[in-house]
Order: sequence, then structure tokens, then C-alpha cells
Amino acid sequence: MAVELQGIYPAVITPMTTDGVFMPEAFEALCGRLYQDGVDGLYVCGQTGEGLSMSLEQRKAVAERAVEATPTGRQVIVHVGASSTAAAMDLARHAARVGAHALSSLPPAGSYSMDEVYGYYEALAGATDLPFLVYYYPGHAAHPRTYDELMRLCEIPNVAGLKFTSTDLYLLRRLKDNAVTVFSGFDEILAAGLLMGADGGIGSFYNVAARWFVELYQAARRGDWERARVLQSKVNGLVTIGLRYQPHAAVKEILRWQGLDCGVCAAPRRRLTPAEVEQLQAELNEGATASLRPVCI
Repeated sequence: MAVELQGIYPAVITPMTTDGVFMPEAFEALCGRLYQDGVDGLYVCGQTGEGLSMSLEQRKAVAERAVEATPTGRQVIVHVGASSTAAAMDLARHAARVGAHALSSLPPAGSYSMDEVYGYYEALAGATDLPFLVYYYPGHAAHPRTYDELMRLCEIPNVAGLKFTSTDLYLLRRLKDNAVTVFSGFDEILAAGLLMGADGGIGSFYNVAARWFVELYQAARRGDWERARVLQSKVNGLVTIGLRYQPHAAVKEILRWQGLDCGVCAAPRRRLTPAEVEQLQAELNEGATASLRPVCI
């Protein structure tokens, strides 16, 4: 529990071939680019990383490569959520063995009771000595939902805090008032989350505009909220465009446009059509997002 978790952590995409095979060289190139752009660590095999669409063996390979690509002083958080507690514990123990710095997991999807969700997190947090982040995403599961439920989970040994993917900034502040580590999970409100005390951010569009998010975080840390607002507006221009398409596929297409081919998304996520690719590039070549190419390469 000595690991201090804070800063900017891209929810790293996982490069895959059309056959769904992990592309380790492209992944390492992406990790290197992100670290060069100043990120504090990586969040791998989450929803953006399509962890739940991959086999356990592939997820382990991604975790291993992420650790290998991470320089001293930076950190890797491995999402270990799975359809069974046993599989998630296996992933957690593997991540600890290969040198990950922290773990995280979505709650089990479905009509599980709060007691069942608590048992799931208790088992995962107890599987290793690594700090653990509960993934709070109320659109994903029935529990946790309330402040009391979240605080109950945060009292589990080894639970350091939350990946907080919600617009309820009042709830975020209440958690921070109780010294819970909180990472803001929505790219489009990172500045607001930091203003309310978030320790950093974890997000998808960090993959293609990492420097914007790093600079936004640094501006917030020094109290330059006007600069943070300006950068948030730039981020939101990108998010607005990306969300017009399948966002995971859009991120991979933008990376390809930037010179790094990360393949395609795993089925059932669809690919962008040629017409969508053309339109996406046209939209990105306008306004603030036209600077994405020099920002990220």
C-alpha cells in the first residue's frame, strides 16, 4: 500500500489484428509514445482496452508488456475484472507477479446484490498486497450506487480508492472529504473533477491527446484554472467528434492517422466504414483538433 496513485493514466487501447490477436510491438510503441508525452502511468485491460473481450492468456500478455514498457517511477494499473471471481483473482495474482503497481476492476455485471459485490471486491483486494481501485461506473452494474455503498467498499483492506466514472461531482467531493483516492473517469469533465479534489484522471482519449491531459492536470495542480478550462475545451472538441462514431474504433483510427497502426477492435465492436473514416479525418482537420498530429507525435 506504499504506492501513491495520482496523475494522468491513459486507459490504453489494446492493438489487435483482424483475427483478434494481440499486437505487442504496436502496444509497446503506443506505451512509449504515451510516456514520452508525460503520462504518470497506464491503465490496461479495462473497457477501453477491451479486456473483457480477450482471453485470460491475452490479458496476461498485455499486462506483462505494459510492465516491461514502463520506466522507473511510472506505474501500471491492471484491470482484472472478469465474469467469475476465480478468473479475476487469477489475473490479479498474475499482475502482481509480473510487477504491476496496482489493480482495478469493474463490479460484476448483472443483478448481483451489494453483499455479492462486496464479496467480489473483498476477494480481489485480498488476492495480493497491491493497492486496489474499485471501478465505480453506475451505468454498468446495480451496485455500488450510494455514498454508503462506496465507503463500505473503500474500507476493505488494500482498497485505495476508486476509478470514478460518473458526473456526480458532489459525491466525488464527499469521498475526497474522507481521504479516498479518486481518479476522474470521464474525459470531458476532468477539470471539474480535479477542481473537486480528484487525484488524477483515467480516460480513453488520452491515447491520442496525452499532452493535453497532462498539461490540464499540471495546470490544475498549480491552481491555474483558466488554463485548465481552456485545455478542457480543447479536449471536449475531440470528445465531441469521437463520440459521433464508435469511440473505441475512432481512437484506433486516429492513432492510425497519427502514424501508429493499432489494428481493429474485437468483435462484436464494429469497425468504422470507409465513409466514416473519411468524415472523421475531415472533422479532425478543423479547429483545435487539427493540432492533434503534432501534439501526439
